[in-house]
Amino acid sequence: MLVKTYSAAVNGLEVTTVTIEVSITRGVLYHLTGLGDEAVHEGRDRIAAAMQYNGFHFPKADVTVNMAPADLKKEGSSFDLPLAIALLAADGQTDPQSLDSYMMVGELSLDGHLQPAKGVLPMAIKARAEHYKGLIVPRANVGEAAIVNNLDVYGMDNITDVLNFLTGKQAFEPTVIDTRQEFYDQQYDIDLDFAEVRGQENVKRALEVAAAGGHNIIMVGPPGSGKSMMAKRLPSILPPLTLAESLETTQIHSVAGQLARRSALISQRPFRSPHHTISEVALVGGGTNPMPGEISLAHNGVLFCDELPEFNKHTLEVLRQPLEDRRITISRAKYTVTYPSSFMFVASMNPCPCGYYGDPTHHCVCTPGQIQKYLNKISGPLMDRIDIQCEISALPFKDISKAAPGEPSTQIRERVIAARAIQTERFKEMKAVHCNAQMTERMIHRFAEPDAEGLELLRVAMERLSLSARAYTRILKVARTIADLAGSEHVLSEHLAEAINYRNLDRSDWAVRGI
Repeated sequence: MLVKTYSAAVNGLEVTTVTIEVSITRGVLYHLTGLGDEAVHEGRDRIAAAMQYNGFHFPKADVTVNMAPADLKKEGSSFDLPLAIALLAADGQTDPQSLDSYMMVGELSLDGHLQPAKGVLPMAIKARAEHYKGLIVPRANVGEAAIVNNLDVYGMDNITDVLNFLTGKQAFEPTVIDTRQEFYDQQYDIDLDFAEVRGQENVKRALEVAAAGGHNIIMVGPPGSGKSMMAKRLPSILPPLTLAESLETTQIHSVAGQLARRSALISQRPFRSPHHTISEVALVGGGTNPMPGEISLAHNGVLFCDELPEFNKHTLEVLRQPLEDRRITISRAKYTVTYPSSFMFVASMNPCPCGYYGDPTHHCVCTPGQIQKYLNKISGPLMDRIDIQCEISALPFKDISKAAPGEPSTQIRERVIAARAIQTERFKEMKAVHCNAQMTERMIHRFAEPDAEGLELLRVAMERLSLSARAYTRILKVARTIADLAGSEHVLSEHLAEAINYRNLDRSDWAVRGI
């Protein structure tokens, strides 16, 4: 007897429907074809144990299983459930109805309970696109799958529930989630607030500009000056995720298996802060079973690298392409996957190996050569992709104790949202550009060209401060954002002056002048 069930395989964010065909004839062998990995082959033993525990038995016959398309590699244990159902139906131990109407996914434990699977959200989107009547998933995954509208999603506890549902012995109601309500109810539930940051007004202003234009930023200052504290509060002033951004971000976390159990949408911008010992694969993604890395998990959010020079230099260099293209393509001998990676890159670092170069309260023991060598750990091409370079000094105790609470994040966020709205209108006819940081050279000349006075100011700054050539377009992009925050249609000289102040590390004398 030949029986077919349906599941799905995830490759990156691309999903392919998998047809599981089971044919049973006389014999005693078990054949599995279709490029299943070791976890798929081991499923036979899990399925046999689950069948026995629930009053069934593994077919005592010649079993041939084909997982089509046969040329697509199948990975993971999520094919256990559809394969088990197909085996029982082909052996005549159950008579399920409408197997062609449902897609199924789930790993079986030895007692038949369904264990959570990765990538259920993109599978649900695929099931809807393929016009399946419903999707059967482990109960732990029902929250993420049910956010897909116009698809009946059933969360099941064990294989017995699935069989009772498919044979009509027991009725189950699909899980229904109001996606938009779920999305808006969870927005801005953020504990960290800029009101807790005393002083450092110049740095908070730089972070506001970065958030308003989507600019990458690096903060340079001694230990204890508040770099990490302020970076962690950056998500609290970013514009809210749109529903489309939330769905895309949730898909990535679903594929990586990092969604909380029974969770639905990710409604807050991600904040990822990898340790400096992170490997290249963990940062950009890949591995034997290709998984998203930190840069993809930070998609539509913030990637914060604390103590940037401590990262492996080769690991840092792989950031260059995703920072430019806003996606990462991982190519190996057996697969090629592409993940989105549009994030704000935020970094912090000490100004020298000892950390106290330019600090008025601590003596720096580093020579100019040591300082320059330390800075050279970050390559020019990587620094070229960072628009804002902000210096920060540690506040003395008397200033900390006397300083009033800072401006709350809600007020800063209002200005950021207003500036982003201007940019949305400006770039509405350009699909690949959404904020000032993404402007091309042609767009800079169109939207950020200063007047004669501004050009003269920029020329003088470039010459007197020995700014590098790469600083020119960065200054214009940042100046455009500052003008947007001010509600100005044109880039004026005061906007350029502030933007020039954010290019300190480009100055040729930085390592010998003191902060």
